Amino acid sequence: QVQLRESGGGLVQAGGSLRLSCVASGRTFSRYFMGWFRQAPGKEREFVAAITWFGGSTYNTDSVKGRFTISRDNAENTVYLQMNSLRPEDTAVYYCAAGTNGKVYEYWGQGTQVTVSS
Repeated sequence: QVQLRESGGGLVQAGGSLRLSCVASGRTFSRYFMGWFRQAPGKEREFVAAITWFGGSTYNTDSVKGRFTISRDNAENTVYLQMNSLRPEDTAVYYCAAGTNGKVYEYWGQGTQVTVSS
């Protein structure tokens, strides 16, 4: 089992920045491919970004490329999502997730709310 806890969400004006953190406890953190997802009101949950086990590769959805950066610190069991140039359409609940590969995520956090005002 892996427990995930997100933090760092909040209210920010358009153009601002936030840094989300997700701390993992339980199994060895470096065993897991980590991802960030988001769900806006009335919409399905969507992929945002992912990072491989030791951070060698990252993946971002097109809408956040050049604005969001995913990173991880395996010594601290933490994955981050640095979000810059935020837009109102980035408003959502953001979830971190852990999986043994990049296709299936077995563990999910409770989510943290990000609200971007125009």
